[in-house]
Amino acid sequence: MQYYPFDSRNSLYREKIGALAEGETLRLKVLLHNDAKVHSAYLRLRNDNSADFKELLMTAGDWVEDYRIYECSLTLTEGLYWYSFRYTSDYGEFFVTKTETSLGIVSPDGACWQQTVYCKDYTTPDWLDGGIIYQIFPDRFNFSGQEKQNVPQDRFICNDWSKIPEHRQPNDICRLGNDYYGGDLEGIEQKLDYLNSLGVNCIYLNPIFEAHSNHRYNTADYLKIDPSLGTEKDLESLIKKARAKGIYIILDGVFSHTGDDSVYFNRYGRYDTVGAYNSQQSPYYSWYKFTDYPNKYSAWWGIESLPETEEDDLSFSEFITGEKGVLRYWLKKGIKGWRLDVADELPDGILDKIRLSIKSEGKDNYLLGEVWEDASNKISYGYRRRFLRGKQLDSVMNYPFANAIVDFLKNGDAVRLLNTVLDVMENYPPQSVKLLMNHIGTHDTARILTRLGTNRLNGADREAQSHITLTPDEYSHGVRLLKLAAVLQFTVPGVPSIYYGDEAGMQGGSDPFCRGTYPWGNENTELLEFYKKLGNIRTSCKAFASGDFIPVKAEGDVIAYIRKNNKDYAFIAVNRGNKTAEITLPQEFKNAKNIFGTVPENGKLTLNSFGFAIITT
Repeated sequence: MQYYPFDSRNSLYREKIGALAEGETLRLKVLLHNDAKVHSAYLRLRNDNSADFKELLMTAGDWVEDYRIYECSLTLTEGLYWYSFRYTSDYGEFFVTKTETSLGIVSPDGACWQQTVYCKDYTTPDWLDGGIIYQIFPDRFNFSGQEKQNVPQDRFICNDWSKIPEHRQPNDICRLGNDYYGGDLEGIEQKLDYLNSLGVNCIYLNPIFEAHSNHRYNTADYLKIDPSLGTEKDLESLIKKARAKGIYIILDGVFSHTGDDSVYFNRYGRYDTVGAYNSQQSPYYSWYKFTDYPNKYSAWWGIESLPETEEDDLSFSEFITGEKGVLRYWLKKGIKGWRLDVADELPDGILDKIRLSIKSEGKDNYLLGEVWEDASNKISYGYRRRFLRGKQLDSVMNYPFANAIVDFLKNGDAVRLLNTVLDVMENYPPQSVKLLMNHIGTHDTARILTRLGTNRLNGADREAQSHITLTPDEYSHGVRLLKLAAVLQFTVPGVPSIYYGDEAGMQGGSDPFCRGTYPWGNENTELLEFYKKLGNIRTSCKAFASGDFIPVKAEGDVIAYIRKNNKDYAFIAVNRGNKTAEITLPQEFKNAKNIFGTVPENGKLTLNSFGFAIITT
């Protein structure tokens, strides 16, 4: 048998695979062929904070057929590390480096393997493990019919629930970002039984604080519920009624910027406060980054209506994270955590304070961050981030998975999908893996059904997207693929997150078309029942709560894997291709029961085109 010199995902080479807690022993082995005439082998290790590698002599050990084992052990402090191997021989000096996967080859030009080491006291909540998140854009989910008080007169109230969101930006009151449909907090409360039927145990709400746009990412007052959504009492009622059904609420925290039309900046004089724009003596002046007062200042992505905050300013950070700050104020009202908008744009200092603030109100409060790349090794603003090492986030939105699953379903790249899942599991601490927000669509992306059903969104501007509706054939194809996407989403490590209405067959391009209203009474009932079935499977099978992930097959259009948690096993297989695929079941599933999808026969699973199976022992 031919062995690779190293494989970071194989227990033959590593005693424990993946991230380690500080103080845990890292034991590594390389296998070098007898014909290499090896003299000595070395581990090359570099702390991410250093440019230099240090070398550790490896001990020559046993043989595996014609391969000699060289091994070493060491313990590491919290941080990020990079490693490879070097050996000397009769033929000179050689290096073992990483390929695009986890495998090592003899090459001087390959990459290093990553080793994440997290704080030994890093813990994350258990209540969401094995659960389901449901994301709601509040203005568009459900209108209770409740009349609102103190709603600003400069908002356009749309009376047609089915109207496509406005995408133009004329001077008229009906314009992009200023059309409101009436969805509110009481409307969400009215639909708790519906969410319960999906198996949801966590509702993630897009911003609900007063702000002068329907998306509310331009906060006007962090301590006030937007009047179009209701009142603080409405939120308290929603929290109480949801909790009675086993559902917790997390809120969206937007702290990298505020709105210019806000209590704190007050550019237009809407408020009776002295905003930073109004006076350099304003209590909020130090919160912002003026370059030529008052009209030139740093703004989020250059958008003038979103002045950036100085997050490390003591006055601002105390307002957000202090004992009487924004975070604790709403936690005391009963929410169960926060999702941080653009977490990778927040400095480490305030992220550290945010975690301390949230966990001071309860260690089981959830702190989720928006990071679009691999959060274990991301560099932003010129330095390496430490989001998932124990002093900042509990977990992140899993954009790498979302992108890989769309790529797999549209192009048939099962290997890439598998490697994406394995990369995350290898690089992230297990505490954060179990709570990954596994979405396939959000308020920032086109609707998943539209993405899967057509390629017409590619390169289309807002005007063109406003006219894109799936043809019957595109819709049917999109639904077939969406079912497979949901099977994968509900069964890989992490927590599936349903973006409101995806389960009902909603269509739409990118912002604002992905933010349409939930189609009550016009749902795709077949798709909805499919989601309910998946929700029931997930919540009733313990294999999906912190379970191991064991690859079985990844080839072209077909992916199959096992989830295992103690004595509970589940086998999942998906065929996104047009041809039949046959899979021989692992031994432990020979007499297992099929719970959804294709039924196995005689120890074999024959998946038709766009077929799937979920099998449990």
